[in-house]
Amino acid sequence: MPSGEKRESMEAKRVALLTEVKKKKKDEAEIKKMMQHTFSRRQEVLQEPAIAEFVDRWPALFDICEINFEFMRLTTVPLTSKFLGELDCHSGKLIEIFNAKGGAAGRKISAIMAQMNNNEDVNVRRDCVMSCLSIYLNEDLDTLVKEYVDIESREAEEDMAGKTMGIYKVQSEDHGQGDGRFTDVRVVLEGVEVLHNLQSVTHACVMLYGLIYALNLNYPKSLKCTFEVYQKILMDLDSTKLSPKVQTLD
Repeated sequence: MPSGEKRESMEAKRVALLTEVKKKKKDEAEIKKMMQHTFSRRQEVLQEPAIAEFVDRWPALFDICEINFEFMRLTTVPLTSKFLGELDCHSGKLIEIFNAKGGAAGRKISAIMAQMNNNEDVNVRRDCVMSCLSIYLNEDLDTLVKEYVDIESREAEEDMAGKTMGIYKVQSEDHGQGDGRFTDVRVVLEGVEVLHNLQSVTHACVMLYGLIYALNLNYPKSLKCTFEVYQKILMDLDSTKLSPKVQTLD
């Protein structure tokens, strides 16, 4: 088929997919099949389009299920189950390593661990381990994660609008402070809210990691080692060469 006809065929499939996504009763199986048949959209991704433009053209990709499917298409590795399973499997050893950390970092870790020890919620435990991981690596997950009581406030809206990559925790005014749970967790890319109603910061990190692969984005510079752990230790992707910092965890 000539290249012009291929482009027209691809555009027709994209429009059909867009129509299906906008239906009140979406056929998830059909959307998955249509996403599979339009995987050549990868060529668009490699041209580094603006996120807002890509969301308009391919809204189906910004869905939890489709992020998982896309990651599998790209790597043949299941995203969420692999990430969370390995995190839970490594948590015991990681906590031992974290507890041996001294100095200011050790004090921060101890404070976070105290919060985890007083809460049996698995999502709280995972969030605490993820935060301690970054602190141990001399990085700060808070450079990526922000917390607001009122996400509709002018301050929050301005912050989100100017954020290249961010995770936003939403705490209701009457929610118990310090219990590690939130009414909403959202992911923002280039000022565009691409995901919301996530169950935890860890789940948001998993989805963000998947979107980084799906959209060919770079890891946050301030969390380079943290995301290396996600990739090479938790997901076991390109794990033959670890940086010196990450080697201490392996």
